[in-house]
Amino acid sequence: MAGCAAPTNMAAGSELSGTRLDLETCEREPIHTPGSIQPHGLLMVLEEPALRVSRISTNSFEHLGIPYEMALGAELSNLFELSEAHELIQAIGAAHLDEGPVYLCTLRGSTSRKNFHAVGHRHAGELVIELEPARSDATASFEQLYPIVSTLVGRLKKAQTVEAIAQLASSEVRGLTGFDRVLVYKFDNNWNGQVVGESTNEKYSPYLHLWFPASDIPKQARQLYEMNRLRLIADVDYQPVAIAGAPGMDSERPVDLSFAALRSVSPVHLEYLKNMQVASSMSMSLLTGDGRLWGLIACHHRTARFVSLETRTACDLLAQTVATQLEVAEQRVNYERRLWLTSVITRLLAYMAQGNEFLDELRHHPDELLSFGAAGGAAIVHAGTCTCLGACPPQPEIWKLVDWLVEQGREEVFHTDSLPLVLPGANLQEHASGVLAISISKIYRSYVLWLRPEVVQTVNWGGDPGKPMGSEKETPDRLHPRRSFETWKETVRGRSLPWHREEVEAATELRNAIIGIVLRKTEELAGLSEELQRSNKELEAFSYSVSHDLRAPFRHILGYSELLKDSATAKLEENEKRYIEIIIQSANFAGTLVEDLLNFSHLGRTKLRTSRVDTDRLVREVTRDLEQEASGRDIVWNFGYLPAAEADELLLRLVWQNLIENALKYTKNKAQAVIQIEGHEEGQEMVFSITDNGAGFEQAYAGKLFGVFQRLHRMEEFSGTGIGLANVKRIVERHGGRVWATGEVDKGARFSFALPTRSSTA
Repeated sequence: MAGCAAPTNMAAGSELSGTRLDLETCEREPIHTPGSIQPHGLLMVLEEPALRVSRISTNSFEHLGIPYEMALGAELSNLFELSEAHELIQAIGAAHLDEGPVYLCTLRGSTSRKNFHAVGHRHAGELVIELEPARSDATASFEQLYPIVSTLVGRLKKAQTVEAIAQLASSEVRGLTGFDRVLVYKFDNNWNGQVVGESTNEKYSPYLHLWFPASDIPKQARQLYEMNRLRLIADVDYQPVAIAGAPGMDSERPVDLSFAALRSVSPVHLEYLKNMQVASSMSMSLLTGDGRLWGLIACHHRTARFVSLETRTACDLLAQTVATQLEVAEQRVNYERRLWLTSVITRLLAYMAQGNEFLDELRHHPDELLSFGAAGGAAIVHAGTCTCLGACPPQPEIWKLVDWLVEQGREEVFHTDSLPLVLPGANLQEHASGVLAISISKIYRSYVLWLRPEVVQTVNWGGDPGKPMGSEKETPDRLHPRRSFETWKETVRGRSLPWHREEVEAATELRNAIIGIVLRKTEELAGLSEELQRSNKELEAFSYSVSHDLRAPFRHILGYSELLKDSATAKLEENEKRYIEIIIQSANFAGTLVEDLLNFSHLGRTKLRTSRVDTDRLVREVTRDLEQEASGRDIVWNFGYLPAAEADELLLRLVWQNLIENALKYTKNKAQAVIQIEGHEEGQEMVFSITDNGAGFEQAYAGKLFGVFQRLHRMEEFSGTGIGLANVKRIVERHGGRVWATGEVDKGARFSFALPTRSSTA
């Protein structure tokens, strides 16, 4: 763990604010170019191809017996005995130094001088050579360490879970290095870290399962961990050794020490370690196959401790194996989750393929739909309706969420485990702190949403991550890390369980499959629609022709019946007169029926001419025109708010004429008829209704009301051809709207229709 000035208060995926200025300052610190190294080794930068020293650490006399002033500008061959220099130069020429630090050779000089392990790398156009004393008290040689590491690798491969691998790794690294404490540290999506494995002695308090905020390891430190897998700080009280440059050899530019093992570290990090009561530390990166930083193995010791190059190399190999096993363990879990999700998708698609209304099939299998998202609730929003399954917020809140998704232009698959943070003010926390939504239309508000309830979490931090630190008295001009690492508990609210990547990918797959079903059914419907349109045109032409041709015969029947009645009344018996009256009534009815059929046919052939219609004015005009039919009756008219509508005014007038005539007809037997006409805006629709206290009907037969020739009362009771309400339905649907009715026998009826705010031109 690196340690920075002002940790942000960020729990397991939380986004609470911290000291932003301090954090940004920390992340700007040039830790890759400190201009100094740790004193237990020597570093030099060589100018190629002559291998002349352009820069060198100022402790060259302590290690080589040569003042750095004399070493600067000298060729490498002049710094060592001939055999050593030859061996080192040969190793430099043979190694692949552009791929990262490489062990070159061990320089074994005279008894008056130290033996060195030489490690080199080439970075940012510079050849960097590090010399580290090959200490006689090193824990083991490469030959001795190989069987130990080989055994440890075998044991790691047998561990199956992340927790088991992390715990085994911490124990084995501690046994290999002798550190007092070894932690395995895993990053979450926000770079907060949790200790998932630990091995420690009585000198340290346990940190297992504690969280540490992202600011403890700032961004530029994480980038270095991705580049350079291992770092040792042998003594936090070391005095940095400066790097001197030779005049005239581009020595003003600071050398990039990103890959240098001897790189000096930030004073902030050293203070952080001291606050943790750590005198020496070593860290190893756990990198996934694609180079992503999964976590760290962090080693701590109460006293200064040097770890030999041999042991560090073994630990690096072990860490790479641990990282591979951790990734395999996570992939195993993810693979099993993916298999299960695929099986659920297969079942859902099978259900949807069986029916004509694919979303209805989802509604009929709520358990499968909820299990897909491991959700407490789900909502299907389509065609202006919202179906809630399981535990869901009130429907108005669902609509607010859908409107927000549309307004924000959210991606086709949207997910969050902290919806109250991104959509404040909505009453969603209890049932929908987390949401996974797929859009199945780019034109309409059609969504499938999975909702996860709030999961109140208690996060144990290694110290209060949000506590402001301020500046230290002795160095008020720089940042300082936190001092306390006592367990601090934070309660996190407004969050659900997080959505796994496999769940989001599966939702994307389900969305694509649903769209595929929609497109296939659309193609099928398009073929049927084309055939239906052709048939409808033929039927309309036929009905128009027949109706037109029937008008003349019916007029003749009616006319001659009237003439016969007038001329032969005195000669006819009473029953004969009754026969003539029946002929006249039937001819009248047939003529009216023909006219209605012509109008019905005409409605399907007329092009809509939409405009903004003053509905209140239109309704009152129609009412006045029909008052003659209601003369002598006690009628109470109640007019409510009637919003303007986008419609063809002539056709909308016909709708209201049919509905008002209908109300007048079915209230004729009431001593006092009460007719109420009103409207309101609802979502993307204008909803209108007319309510009467007339004969009513049985609700079970409401679906028949708007069909041609469909009647729920005998003609002897209430006259009519049975086409008026069919005309209403046809006109409203041509505007892209819908109609419905409710009623109760002898208590009245309510007829309603809704028009979209922008009328269709179908």
